[in-house]
Amino acid sequence: MAAAAAAAVGGPQPPQAEVPAPGLALDKAATAAHLKAALSRPDNRAGAEELQALLERVLSAERPLAAAADGEEAAAAGGGGGPGAAEEEALEWCKCLLAGGGGYDEFCAAVRAYDPAALCGLVWTANFVAYRCRTCGISPCMSLCAECFHQGDHTGHDFNMFRSQAGGACDCGDSNVMRESLGENACARKSHEKYLIALKSSGLTYPEDKLVYGIQEPSAGASTLAVQGFASAAGTLGQLDSSDEEDQDGSQGLGKRKRVKLSSNTKDQSIMDVLKHKSFLEELLFWTIKYEFPQKMVTFLLNMLPDQEYKVAFTKTFVQHYAFIMKTLKKSHESDTMSNRIVHISVQLFSNEELARQVTEECQLLDIMVTVLLYMMESCLIKSELQDEENSLHVVVNCGEALLKNNTYWPLVSDFINILSHQSVAKRFLEDHGLLVTWMNFVSFFQGMNLNKRELNEHVEFESQTYYAAFAAELEACAQPMWGLLSHCKVRETQEYTRNVVRYCLEALQDWFDAINFVDEPAPNQVTFHLPLHRYYAMFLSKAVKCQELDLDSVLPDQEMLMKLMIHPLQIQASLAEIHSNMWVRNGLQIKGQAMTYVQSHFCNSMIDPDIYLLQVCASRLDPDYFISSVFERFKVVDLLTMASQHQNTVLDAEHERSMLEGALTFLVILLSLRLHLGMSDDEILRAEMVAQLCMNDRTHKNPNPKSGIIPGSYSFESVLSAVADFKAPVFEPGGSMQQGMYTPKAEVWDHEFDPVMVILRTVYRRDVQSAMDRYTAFLKQSGKFPGNPWPPYKKRTPLHPSYKGLMRLLHCKTLHIVLFTLLYKILMDHQNLSEHVLCMVLYLIELGLENSAEEESDEEASACGPERCHDSWFPGSNLVSNMRHFINYVRVRVPETAPEVKRDSLASTSSDSLGSLQNSGTAQVFSLVAERRKKFQEIINRNSSEANQVVRPKTSSKWSAPGSAPQLTTAILEIKESILSLLIKLHHKLSGKQNSYYPPWLDDIEILIQPEIPKYSHGDGITAVERILLKAALQSRMNKRIIEEICRKVTPPVPPKKITAAEKKTLDKEERRQKARERQQKLLAEFASRQKSFMETAMDVDSPESDIPMEITTAEPQVSEAVYDCVICGQSGPSSEDRPTGLVVLLQASSVLGQCRDNVEPKKLPISEEEQIYPWDTCAAVHDVRLSLLQRYFKDSSCLLAVSIGWEGGVYVQTCGHTLHIDCHKSYMESLRNDQVLQGFSVDKGEFTCPLCRQFANSVLPCYPGSNVENNLWQRPSNKSIKDLIKEVEELQGRPGAFPSETNLSKEMESVMKDIKNTTQKKYRDYSKTPGSPDNDFLFMYSVARTNLELELIHRGGNLCSGGASAAGKRSCLNQLFHVLALHMRLYSIDSEYNPWRKLTQLLEEMSSQLGNEEQQPEVPILYHDVTSLLLIQILMMPQPLHKDHFTCIVKVLFTLLYTQGLVALSVKCNEEDRSAWKHTGALKKNTCDAEKSYEVLLSFVISELSKGKLYHEEGTQECATIIPVAWSPESMEKYLQEFCLPFLRITSLLQHHLFGEDLPSCQEEEEFSVLSSCLGLLPTFYQTEHPFISASCLDWPVPAFDIISQWCFEINSFTERHAEQGKALLIQESKWKLPHLLQLPENYNTIFQYYHRKTCSVCTKVPKDPAVCLVCGTFVCLKGLCCKQQSYCECVLHSQNCGAGTGIFLLINASVIIIIRGHRFCLWGSVYLDAHGEEDRDLRRGKPLYICKERYKVLEQQWISHTFDHINKRWGPHYNGL
Repeated sequence: MAAAAAAAVGGPQPPQAEVPAPGLALDKAATAAHLKAALSRPDNRAGAEELQALLERVLSAERPLAAAADGEEAAAAGGGGGPGAAEEEALEWCKCLLAGGGGYDEFCAAVRAYDPAALCGLVWTANFVAYRCRTCGISPCMSLCAECFHQGDHTGHDFNMFRSQAGGACDCGDSNVMRESLGENACARKSHEKYLIALKSSGLTYPEDKLVYGIQEPSAGASTLAVQGFASAAGTLGQLDSSDEEDQDGSQGLGKRKRVKLSSNTKDQSIMDVLKHKSFLEELLFWTIKYEFPQKMVTFLLNMLPDQEYKVAFTKTFVQHYAFIMKTLKKSHESDTMSNRIVHISVQLFSNEELARQVTEECQLLDIMVTVLLYMMESCLIKSELQDEENSLHVVVNCGEALLKNNTYWPLVSDFINILSHQSVAKRFLEDHGLLVTWMNFVSFFQGMNLNKRELNEHVEFESQTYYAAFAAELEACAQPMWGLLSHCKVRETQEYTRNVVRYCLEALQDWFDAINFVDEPAPNQVTFHLPLHRYYAMFLSKAVKCQELDLDSVLPDQEMLMKLMIHPLQIQASLAEIHSNMWVRNGLQIKGQAMTYVQSHFCNSMIDPDIYLLQVCASRLDPDYFISSVFERFKVVDLLTMASQHQNTVLDAEHERSMLEGALTFLVILLSLRLHLGMSDDEILRAEMVAQLCMNDRTHKNPNPKSGIIPGSYSFESVLSAVADFKAPVFEPGGSMQQGMYTPKAEVWDHEFDPVMVILRTVYRRDVQSAMDRYTAFLKQSGKFPGNPWPPYKKRTPLHPSYKGLMRLLHCKTLHIVLFTLLYKILMDHQNLSEHVLCMVLYLIELGLENSAEEESDEEASACGPERCHDSWFPGSNLVSNMRHFINYVRVRVPETAPEVKRDSLASTSSDSLGSLQNSGTAQVFSLVAERRKKFQEIINRNSSEANQVVRPKTSSKWSAPGSAPQLTTAILEIKESILSLLIKLHHKLSGKQNSYYPPWLDDIEILIQPEIPKYSHGDGITAVERILLKAALQSRMNKRIIEEICRKVTPPVPPKKITAAEKKTLDKEERRQKARERQQKLLAEFASRQKSFMETAMDVDSPESDIPMEITTAEPQVSEAVYDCVICGQSGPSSEDRPTGLVVLLQASSVLGQCRDNVEPKKLPISEEEQIYPWDTCAAVHDVRLSLLQRYFKDSSCLLAVSIGWEGGVYVQTCGHTLHIDCHKSYMESLRNDQVLQGFSVDKGEFTCPLCRQFANSVLPCYPGSNVENNLWQRPSNKSIKDLIKEVEELQGRPGAFPSETNLSKEMESVMKDIKNTTQKKYRDYSKTPGSPDNDFLFMYSVARTNLELELIHRGGNLCSGGASAAGKRSCLNQLFHVLALHMRLYSIDSEYNPWRKLTQLLEEMSSQLGNEEQQPEVPILYHDVTSLLLIQILMMPQPLHKDHFTCIVKVLFTLLYTQGLVALSVKCNEEDRSAWKHTGALKKNTCDAEKSYEVLLSFVISELSKGKLYHEEGTQECATIIPVAWSPESMEKYLQEFCLPFLRITSLLQHHLFGEDLPSCQEEEEFSVLSSCLGLLPTFYQTEHPFISASCLDWPVPAFDIISQWCFEINSFTERHAEQGKALLIQESKWKLPHLLQLPENYNTIFQYYHRKTCSVCTKVPKDPAVCLVCGTFVCLKGLCCKQQSYCECVLHSQNCGAGTGIFLLINASVIIIIRGHRFCLWGSVYLDAHGEEDRDLRRGKPLYICKERYKVLEQQWISHTFDHINKRWGPHYNGL
């Protein structure tokens, strides 16, 4: 048996006879087979012992050490030293033993065949792409692997794709998590291959890898896994745990104190106790945790979950180790990774309700979780400094600790939230009083954390950012479990649960008030935003009333407790106002951050909403006077509420008063109008939230309202959204900026639903409120509803729930009425620190009061006389309706001695007192809010407890009563004689600016009172608001109506009191001054605008020479005008001179766009399967490359380099913004940029800069050639020289050697720009010569630059010149200047006249035969193989500049003859033998007619007969027939072919003529393009009649007899085809019809791209890239940022952008759906061309919704690529350092 193995490792030999030779796999198999047989015998004891002995050796834990120490042994054991070899060996043994002697793979397959699982159970690791379908899932955690998802039918479902953060498992087939009908969708067709794939991807090639550590049989000993790595954890598990306990206690005394209290709880100790293991699974899990969840172990343990028994056992084991997990997690350095792995496991176990319930019952899951969380938080508690710093007994978590800062608690809290989502588990929790107590204890750790103290003297040194941790902790650890519990308290039967929670919550709150020593005054200048206990209490109250029909009073505490409860939430509201008033500015920015987070959309419904609701509950139950006075006292504006014009505020600086007053009033308005928890239904809430969000700004779909209770995609979400908003599809601005699909509010929403109160509550930034008001104003103006500046509209509220009716008493309490009266009076008197906002809120409150006045007139009269109501004499009763008409005569106020009121002599007023009879003229009124509040508080305390008398109250804070060192206050008595109604009417006069402007509407139309049509929603400004209020007041009471009429009848007092006139005069002066200032400002602005306009005109209108050419010259001696340029840096104008040249700002860039043209119309598609591939053989660049290399094989190199153009790939494109500057100014500008320390998006060292005027990106300056425009004009005059003379002149001019330019500044600049142009592209795109550095190379490169620019302009015009007109870019063309620079340099190279193609074109050469006889030397390229456009550019650039128009026309005419002949030759090669002989015959007949040279038939027959002399038409073997187009050639089709053959040349030539001579291009129809261009170029004789059908041959003008020159040209071809007939023919057929370049066509749905590419392996490194990308130009698949494919420090994308686009790359990032542009050394994120159904991008596929191609965006991208405008349109560029 295993004797061999045992012997090999030097152990005792089992007594066995046959000993196989060691080391061979065969023997392992034999041993395994033997063992299998031995163990299957009935008496298998011996076999078991053998196996035991073998395993002891093979899997010995010490063995790797021994092996490392002693090489020979290791070699004997498994060949090759080192632990690796030993592990391999052990693995091999295990495999053999498992397979029992058979093949391991066959064994695996056999086992799999037995797998009957309906579950898929595939386990995946991080970054795996999975799906989640909300339609099919029961649990929100449900997920499916891609295969199951695609096999099921989810059309129309609400699903999304997501990238797994931590890993997960497929739930397909699990009916606990998926709905039955859909649960089995894919599993029936499941293939086992998938398991293997998943195992490979998880790094778990075989589950047995786990055995590497050497897992022994369970019987082998107590702590079984003592591999050397675990030696540090020496000893038994028990010791391990006890040591854990000790470090947990730490040194913190505070923690110990709390610990004692907790440990007394009987359950806790057992939970945190030592672990005792009973099974192998427990042991395995223990070490998995100890080693912080190695990925392979996690995958291994999860892979077995489809087995139900295992699942239960594993879950119980996991729960048993929960405390150990927490301890390990706390100590972990990689807590993030570990958290993810824990959740990876727990989400599989706890999402299943049945399992969760079972474990809760059998293993006390809830107790364990709560206790573990409690223990976890205990380690980071500190003493709370809230309220009473010295004596506080309360402890809170320290937000600066790593535990909170890094969210280490997250996995445990997430598990807790997960199990609370199951109803059965949540019910157990809510029934268990002990658990609730413990949980409230846990929550109280967060109560009052992260306390802020206001800095009063100097700015804080260090702004702590702990508030992030605090808000996250409250949301995750407190609020989310709360929402989970609330979701199960929806019906009446669950009342008991709510009572439990409320009871223990109140107990915890009471404990908290005691612990912080709180009585009735909060400590000044402190605020904490974290009151989770208050919020638990509030939310459970709200649920109780809304869903469970509980009586509110039965769950409310006594008045004293309510008073305490309201203090802290109110303190937060006041602090918000303080923060926005900049009173906390010394605390740094973080305090603003807290104020924003508190109301921010993700937090608001767990933070500000419960706080406001709790305050509403308190207000509805407490005495209204007490509540109102508390509010104003908290907001510190009590001293402001005085009738006096001056006052002293002891607690607030004057500059903060106004905004604090606004804050207090706004808070009251929100408190009284918000109905979120007071009776609105869920759909109404959703609608209100949405309207508020949409009114601030248009929103995208993912963002109309991200409140945590509402998930976009739910049914009501979509229906409400479509009801309130219109979808605006994404649009494109010409600048190319991308927009998302947006939702914008419907008109009726603005008309009836816009609610400023809700907007104020929900805005994070104050500017959002303004934005909503601006949009509202714009709507009203546009719809003609209100022309002026509207006020926030008043909206009628939904009815209150009966339980909260008491809230409205706030509106009917004297304190509020006094405040409103005082404020109205102050506003009327123009006291300082009052704003329109204050008035708006005051009127809003009055209107709310009138809307909600319950009592009838008669009651109100009676109640006014009630003795106990009248404890002050301001107002008789508490009803606003009656109090509005009550006149107040005199008020006693305390004012500083300096106030104007004191100096008044008499109190008598001159105003007539006719209304005196209406009111009781009592004594002057005194009013003090604070006294009021104290009195109430004392009453309540006395009423509540008799003991209160013995308790010594802390003294009322002196700062309210004693003024301290301020100037002495004296008492003055003011005569007021106003009521609220009279103040309102006067206010109306004031707002309208007219005396007696208010006239009661019912006097004209009594109907108004009988059938009032007061809209629920009203637009308008302050005047309309006052009118509305007066009308409502009149409606509510006859008395009010009468008084309003009387006040209006009364004439305005003729002589108002002095003080008022002074104030009025002041305001009038103010108004006048304002008006003047406004006029002055308008004047200034207008002047500035006109200046700016004239500057822009001069700046943009750069005169380039070609634009100034008059079209007709009539005078004999025209004016000599030099081109004048403006320098955009120094602002001077003048011509460009040799000494001080001017230059155009240009951007040079290498471009391969031309090379991407293909000859077929159908654009190539992006490959989305292995079969589809793109081959670049048919691109323009490839075809030209092949042609050049073919020529270079057979002909002389220097001649080849003149026969073609390069630059199809890597050609240099020059573009300009049209602005000019002096070159010396530019140099100093560059110098200043170099010294500028600001981080720029470009590299100054590479010569990059932005145009100083228009900020367009540029990298060079192109010098403007000096010279007057008149030269051009003179040169343009037609002369009557014959073509023969002109040909001679051209030859002579070309023969003159170019004088080397003198050393002027201009020539230096021309040289340097030429260098720039060369350096723009890579060397491989410039050097095509066989001899490196040959001058022919430079020559070829220079004329090719001109060709590239002309060809690209043609493409920008759409590939033809039908549209005509000036250059597409107008003044922005720089071709004229570019030609000068190129011509200057090309004239330095003279072509030997022998080789000048011009001679071959225009002369008959005698010595042809001798030239070809020389066999050794390679021949020159035959003229018919030359590219005619290249010849044109060579001829023109070789001429001295500026060029004469006649010469230009002459060159074009000569070249056209060659082009036409090439067309005929190509035609003859394309047709078959019969056609050829027919044509040869017909043409020969007409040869002697008069215009034979201009008839294509004659010429064609001559070409055929000439070429037949050679071998060109021979050897047309059978294979040739395939390429011939089976077309019946008619004269029309031949004419069409010839015209199409010649058109590209004519287009380029016309463009060239347009740029050189400034002639406009005529526009035409497509079919007449040929004739129009040829007449424009002067090819068509002027007397040509248009009646005949147009024939292209009529343009021919032969310089020498046609037949002679053609036979000369054909002779060259024949002599070449003698030897190389095939190549000869290939070179003759030139493809002239290139289609416009396009990017690859993309599929409709993004998923098709994603599924194919995200798993595709890279062809270079054969790995699946982490960030795959695909090139949209050629379809190459690349690794973004992949170090695997790096070559010479260039990453693959950068390298590809150089090879494919000469430095420009357009890549689609597969995992992000965005497009990235690489341009040279910079890159930018362009955006996405795939949008979801709502027109939004999904960058990084975060939402995972299906994405569809947006064709408009793709068009924009393609347009930017073709027009080379990426640099100008996209603004956010950064350097990529070759790392992409």
